[in-house]
Amino acid sequence: MDAITRMRAFVAVVDAGGFSAAARQTGRSKALMSKYVSELEDELGARLLNRTTRQLSLTEAGEAAYEEGQEILRRVDHLRETLEASSQAPQGRLRISVPRAIGESALSRVIMDFVSRHPDIRLELHLEDRFVDVVDEGYDCAVRISALADSSLIARKLADFRVVVYAAPELIASHGRPEHPSELAGLPCIVDTNLRSRANWPFRDGDSRITTSVTGRVQANSPVAAISAALAGLGFSRGPWVLVREHIARGALVTVLDAYELDGLGVFAVYAHRERMPAKVRAFIDHLVAWYESERRAGRTC
Repeated sequence: MDAITRMRAFVAVVDAGGFSAAARQTGRSKALMSKYVSELEDELGARLLNRTTRQLSLTEAGEAAYEEGQEILRRVDHLRETLEASSQAPQGRLRISVPRAIGESALSRVIMDFVSRHPDIRLELHLEDRFVDVVDEGYDCAVRISALADSSLIARKLADFRVVVYAAPELIASHGRPEHPSELAGLPCIVDTNLRSRANWPFRDGDSRITTSVTGRVQANSPVAAISAALAGLGFSRGPWVLVREHIARGALVTVLDAYELDGLGVFAVYAHRERMPAKVRAFIDHLVAWYESERRAGRTC
C-alpha cells in the first residue's frame, strides 16, 4: 500500500469528519479507512488524529500533515491530469454528477455510449439532485439544470431546458383546465420533492416571476414516479419536458399553462478551471455537446 493512498484516506476522513462518513463517500469500508490512517501514522511516526467514540480531532502533527497532504494530493492529481491531457485517448476514472431528472432519461444511454467507445475509461456516475461541490467532492464534471451557472466554475451550455405542468386528459375533463397558475392551488397536484421548488411552483407571468403553492395526495422523490401518478389520474404534476414528451406525443398526458413556463433554464456541463483539461473530460463534454446538437436538429427539445 503506497503513501499516496494512505494520505488520500487521511484527508478524506478529516474532510468528512469521521471514518464512517469517509467510508461512504469513498466506497471503502470503515475498517479499511482506519487501517490506512493507522499505517500513515506509523509511517510518519506521529499520531495524527485524536479518536474517541463521539468525536475526531486533529493533533498538532495531524494539522501539519493535513495541510501538506492536501498540497501533495493536488500536485499528484495535477500530474495525472497533465499526463492524461497529453494522451490522445481518454483514460482513467471519470467521476460525474447528473440530476436524476435527466439522468434517468436518454442521457444515461448517451453516457454509457461514451464509456463503450472509450475502453480505458472507468465511469463513476452519481445521479443526485443536489448541487455537488465539483472541486471539494472530486468530480470531473457535473451536469446541471440552472438559469445561471456557478461563476467559480467553467460552464458549457448544452441545451435549453423546459419544465412543464402536465396531467392526464381524464383529470382535466373532471377538474377543468387551469388558465392561470393560481388556479392550481385549488386542484389536486403531485409534488416531486426532488425539485428545488417542491410544493411551491414558480412561473413566469409577463415580466414577473410568481409562485403557486400546491397540495395533493401524492408526494414522490422521483420525476418518474410523479409521471406514473399523473398517468394514473392522481393530479397535475410539474417536471422536465424531456421525461414526459413521449407521453404527450401519444396523448396519455397533456401540458397546461404553457404560456407561464419559466424561461432561461438550461442544461450545463460544469467543471473546475484547470490549466489543462484532461482528455477524458474534454472528450466527455464534446460527446454530450454532439448528442444535444443532434437532438436539437431532430426537433427534440429538452
